[in-house]
Amino acid sequence: MRGTSAALKPPADAVKPVRHPDAPAPGELLGAHYGECFGCGGEQPHGLHLEARAGDGVSITAEFTVKPAHQGAPGLAHGGVLASALDETLGSLNWLLRTIAVTGRLETDFVRPVPVGTVLYLEAEVTAVAGRKIFSTATGRIGGPDGPVAVRADALFIEVKVDHFIDNGRPEEIRAAMDDPDQVRRARAFEVNP
Repeated sequence: MRGTSAALKPPADAVKPVRHPDAPAPGELLGAHYGECFGCGGEQPHGLHLEARAGDGVSITAEFTVKPAHQGAPGLAHGGVLASALDETLGSLNWLLRTIAVTGRLETDFVRPVPVGTVLYLEAEVTAVAGRKIFSTATGRIGGPDGPVAVRADALFIEVKVDHFIDNGRPEEIRAAMDDPDQVRRARAFEVNP
């Protein structure tokens, strides 16, 4: 049973999202926004190593393989790991808007168990924008785009300035990210999540 709270329903004055002209092209791999990110970073040994690709409009697809380190119950993915995968996928949408935003609210429906060894295929899209609020939705399917639905989520992201991260992050990580000579990597380090 799916019931989205009122906080995740766009207001009447919300507008259709517009893909930024400099957003990655459909089919392009987005890559990690930060190497240490649990969701997409390659430097996290037990992370999800989620790989997202730009889709049409303001949508993306992503995949990750559930590993033994992601277990909750024996042989099954932990629900928090699945919620993290949805959050990471939804947050990656903001790169198509070229907006720095953090998760304000995430509501997740767990439809069926996800076994260890499974590839979870995720699809997400931005549905509306209202001021600093970005509304989006995602679905995770077992095994591929036509597999059975395992998880769903609706989310609200809030646009923030980079100061949000500078003021709240650990100084050594902030300094390292700000000193990165690659301008795109430097910007993407502050892309998603609170």
